[in-house]
Amino acid sequence: MFKKVLIANRGEIALRVIHTCKRMGIATVAIYSEADERALHVQEADEAIAIGGFTPRESYLVIEKVMQAATQAGVDAVHPGYGFLSENAAFAQAVADAGMVFIGPSPQAIHMLGDKTEARDLAIKANVPISPGSDGAVENFDAAREVVDRIGYPVIIKAAAGGGGKGMRIVEQASEIEAAFRMAQGEALTSFNDGRVFIERYIVSPRHIEIQILADHHGTVLYFPERECSVQRRHQKVIEESPSTAVTPEIRKAMGEAAARLVTAANYTNAGTLEFLLDASGSFYFMEVNTRLQVEHPVTEMVTGVDFVEQQLRIASGERLEIRQDEIAPNGHAIECRVCAEDVFNDFLPDTGIVSFMQLPEGEGIRNDAALYEGYEVSVHYDPMVAKLIVWAPTRDEAIERSIAAIDNYHLAGFKTTLPFCRLTLDSPSFRSGNYSTFFVKEHWPLPLPPFITKTIAALGTLGHTYHLERRTPTHTLPPNA
Repeated sequence: MFKKVLIANRGEIALRVIHTCKRMGIATVAIYSEADERALHVQEADEAIAIGGFTPRESYLVIEKVMQAATQAGVDAVHPGYGFLSENAAFAQAVADAGMVFIGPSPQAIHMLGDKTEARDLAIKANVPISPGSDGAVENFDAAREVVDRIGYPVIIKAAAGGGGKGMRIVEQASEIEAAFRMAQGEALTSFNDGRVFIERYIVSPRHIEIQILADHHGTVLYFPERECSVQRRHQKVIEESPSTAVTPEIRKAMGEAAARLVTAANYTNAGTLEFLLDASGSFYFMEVNTRLQVEHPVTEMVTGVDFVEQQLRIASGERLEIRQDEIAPNGHAIECRVCAEDVFNDFLPDTGIVSFMQLPEGEGIRNDAALYEGYEVSVHYDPMVAKLIVWAPTRDEAIERSIAAIDNYHLAGFKTTLPFCRLTLDSPSFRSGNYSTFFVKEHWPLPLPPFITKTIAALGTLGHTYHLERRTPTHTLPPNA
């Protein structure tokens, strides 16, 4: 097992990795930009190295700076977290070239599956269902128009590199295609330094379902209970749950086996996630592979008791997976609410501010992943997600009620968050029914306000002060079955 690991990330995911490493007796090294000089991950790591800059392009996205820090610290391995360089094959190769272990898949697997066009081609060869689309990346608008003329509307344009909803546009009619194509290209270039995009037929009112996998270096591939990720805004998830109300045991098995076939074909190792669209008939279509740990991995941890960061570390160090496929089944139900610094009543526009008060919910089945403290500044430099609330209960109905109660006891002062959206969504008939799609926000938001919130608005003058997130000490508590 490794002696010292550098975490090439920041915020709650950096803390998440630090806590598991500490439990396993592994020393940790944090890196930080000028904006993160007082960040909690810097305080909690055993060592911390400044890499300068304020924006990601000046700091966490600069391979040379990250590798210089890793060399300086003398680490055995590098954990990329999610986002930033986590799906960058060149970074994984740089780590390997420096004689260190990249805690993730090989550079070749990242390139093959992290690139959506190559992953799509491999999915066809592995007999994984896909929707009609372009053959490889679309280089210019004339080629894009030809693809759309062939497959018909609606279509979705996606960045070929990276994920997280960046560089993605849905196009429903011909008058929108050129502007959407240009915007998708521009956003892909800005987010991933790669302007390539591809096009595929858009499945109307789908469910967004994903399968977590683990694969070791000895040929074992495991798939885990699905995550339902259909509640999204701007193609980015806000609420996730596991298991999905739309997935039967038969669909779960078929999706899981399809995921295993694809990662096996790519000689993939470590943790990864395969994303699918599920239509009303029960047919599913492969979308993409995230060659890293997902933001929403805690919901799978909560229903299985498996620590995926620990498994990543063990796999990367050469150990065999000790879990068997027939041992994996969902136990209870888990829901994750992403706490983003956004004004949900103003088109989810990002908000900023300094945390002036913080009190997190506690209790059975409640887990908080966050990196905030009183005095912490939420700035414009990074993604607006500042924390995650994850709740487990024996049943879905109980998980919903427990999540609502947790949100009602989740307080943060200094900026607006997505917690009002999460509270209203969880308590809505459409969510409670389990019958919803990726069009949830478009079809149901804004939701009517319950009486107690209306009274709070009258008392405080603004809903933004009703729900606020704060915390001093992050916790990572697995469910009772862990």
